[in-house]
Amino acid sequence: MALRGILRGLTGRGAETDPTSRDTRLVGRTYAIPFDTVWGAATRLAGGELKRWNILSADDLTGVIAAGTRARFFGQGDRVKIEIGLDENAQTRVDVSATSRSDRPDFRRNRRAIGRFLAKLDEALGAKPEQILDATRKPSWIEPRQ
Repeated sequence: MALRGILRGLTGRGAETDPTSRDTRLVGRTYAIPFDTVWGAATRLAGGELKRWNILSADDLTGVIAAGTRARFFGQGDRVKIEIGLDENAQTRVDVSATSRSDRPDFRRNRRAIGRFLAKLDEALGAKPEQILDATRKPSWIEPRQ
């Protein structure tokens, strides 16, 4: 099991969020915070508040931010796609994917970038624990009473 993770780290070129991921950095976010507030914070972060990040395009109608990152060394960077929208419960959902621009493995750099982005987004939003919802569960008002 550990060997498989090491091999993936040595050969992988990307990462993406998934509500059921075992890697907590890749769970993504479901916020009880309005879309406009989350969108504004995400565009500020990707637009330069995070070092070596820049926005390539942003469309609030589709909820997609395309960004690029530059690595510290050798100028190698990654492509990042941030998707922000409303889920079936009208809560704001944020998912992120990142892929290496080169054919070289990323050595889990994309996982770390996604984790940093989401942690900084939580911070920028001032998100309290009760505002970061479990994306795999239905809210209590939808579940039948017993």
